[in-house]
Amino acid sequence: MRALTMAALLLAAIPAAAKGFAGAVPTKKHYGVIFQLDSESPQAMKKTLANVRNVLEDPRLTGRVEVELLANSGGYNIYKKGNGLEGALKELAAKGVILAQCRNTLRELKVDPSTLYPFIHIVPSAMGELVIREGQGWAYIHP
Repeated sequence: MRALTMAALLLAAIPAAAKGFAGAVPTKKHYGVIFQLDSESPQAMKKTLANVRNVLEDPRLTGRVEVELLANSGGYNIYKKGNGLEGALKELAAKGVILAQCRNTLRELKVDPSTLYPFIHIVPSAMGELVIREGQGWAYIHP
């Protein structure tokens, strides 16, 4: 009962304008977002793909957002052939998502680029890609 009373008091303290809040209103014609994946964890991969889809499906961003999924370090496994993610990745690519892989990671981990899906783009470095995208005003998400 005490918890319900506290909850009621907290709700009463919220300004009337906030009670009707339905999220931020887009004010730009274009948004960019780069997702960085540097973990080989299946959970991290699943979460990242879900987050990318959530951005693409947000009606406020329809026709306004450009998305890049950048893999480096252990994250390269999201693009590795035979991992069961080819269909999901092709679906994202068909929606315009840029699927990028760090060349430095491939070199440092001695990964042959031919072991990755053929529709993956290789960038010189993940850190350089992040610097450039953030300099262009893109949002950065590291799940």
